Amino acid sequence: MAVPGYGSTVDRLVTALGRLPGIGAKSAERLAHHLLKCPDSEAVELAESILAAKQRIRLCAVCYHLTDAEQPLCDICRDPRRDPSILCVVEQSRDLITLEKSRAWVGLYHVLLGRLAPLSGIGPDSLTIDALASRVAAGQIREIVMATNPNLEGDGTALLIAERLGPLNVRITRLARGLASGSTLEFANRDMLADAFTGRQPL
Repeated sequence: MAVPGYGSTVDRLVTALGRLPGIGAKSAERLAHHLLKCPDSEAVELAESILAAKQRIRLCAVCYHLTDAEQPLCDICRDPRRDPSILCVVEQSRDLITLEKSRAWVGLYHVLLGRLAPLSGIGPDSLTIDALASRVAAGQIREIVMATNPNLEGDGTALLIAERLGPLNVRITRLARGLASGSTLEFANRDMLADAFTGRQPL
């Protein structure tokens, strides 16, 4: 992503910023100019926070959510107010955070660290499915809520997990999909409407 007219140092910065997800060439260039113009303290704080996160953040020993290195268990797993008998399975920690912001879930989580993507070489062994099965086999969990993303890979991942956990005699459910509360039919796409019909409930 080297830009003609810049020196090698700026080119390196623009290229590095351009590797971040969702950052295109123009955005990388703007960010580089911002970092070059901002006070040294701001740039140093950013660099130090990135380095600290890389050095100190680990995966929770139970659910695989992000946690500080000095805490083997994440804040959620350590919270005595959570219901340990219900488990919500998500693909990534950012999905967990999205669900937490809704304040609608009182149970625990399990982070898969991805989803099945055979074309990208991501199979069951790349995910934390074995660890999930071990948690369920311990016998305390009565329900698993699959909250993988509503697409082909997410659905395939949920199906594989359901098959794997089938012999363990645990209830497995899937997040409902379709029309959001407060939305209108006018703005619903085909997939949303199909899910709404499939997941319809008695009035």
